[in-house]
Amino acid sequence: MVYSLVGIIVILAILNVIQYQMQRGRSSSIRYISEQISWQREQRSYEKLLLMIDDRELKSLLVQLNRLFVDNQNKLAQFTKTNRSMKKMLANFSHDLKTPLTVVLGYAEMIQGSREMEPEERERLLLLIHEKTLEIIKLMNGFFDLARLEAGDKDIPLSRIHINELCKKSILSFYDMVQASGYEADIQIPEETIYALGNEEALERVLSNLLSNAIRYGSDGKRIGIAVSCDETHVMIDVSDCGKGISSRNQELVFERMFTLEESRNKAFQGSGLGLTITKRLVEEMNGEITLQSVPFEKTTFTIKLKRMT
Repeated sequence: MVYSLVGIIVILAILNVIQYQMQRGRSSSIRYISEQISWQREQRSYEKLLLMIDDRELKSLLVQLNRLFVDNQNKLAQFTKTNRSMKKMLANFSHDLKTPLTVVLGYAEMIQGSREMEPEERERLLLLIHEKTLEIIKLMNGFFDLARLEAGDKDIPLSRIHINELCKKSILSFYDMVQASGYEADIQIPEETIYALGNEEALERVLSNLLSNAIRYGSDGKRIGIAVSCDETHVMIDVSDCGKGISSRNQELVFERMFTLEESRNKAFQGSGLGLTITKRLVEEMNGEITLQSVPFEKTTFTIKLKRMT
């Protein structure tokens, strides 16, 4: 009886020691994790926490914390990238706005300072002021359109669109420009009626941007194209040209704000590097995607992909 009691006491003592050691180890691990989190917050670092532990619950906590750090690191990188992009956009926008405003001011001062100016010259300068003013309005509209799109303030209701008719209408609106430029138009729009989920006004603007872009940059190949295809779930619209194209290292950048390298096409729109960004945002608002494939001086194709409807 006595031996049994002693045995029980010894077992309980051992269990207490083990529990104490486990509690002490857990406390030490929690203290280490807390110190690391505090250090990372002060240093603005989001490195993963590395700790060798056997505690299942602490392991689970560590996994979740590391996932949180990765998310924060990605968000910080995105914020930094967006912040740099916004600063560059504002700088370019200010520069592009300053240039036509300076011209307008110069013409206005010429008219104001010359009382003996010939009527024909006055009329010419007024026409130039009008053209530059329209350029400023177009620039500002592009800037605010992008701001509204990114803020979610621009209403783009979706409905069923007759893709065949809209594409025909879009290419026909450039008929005179295509003819005057001596381009060959490659039009591949099937007879079968194809519908897609989208917004007619937004898609018209997207196609107008891409077609005008193809005409401007396709002069080397003198050929532009628009093609419509589909599968069971999606509709694809290709706008292509055979001009100088876009190098592979820049193809992922052309949709970014203010990408205005000489070989890019972004500056063809709005004059400020906002065009392809706006185009991409409009396509995304229609729950679609836009991609680019380009082999310089062979073929450059922008592909719009939308959900097919019956």
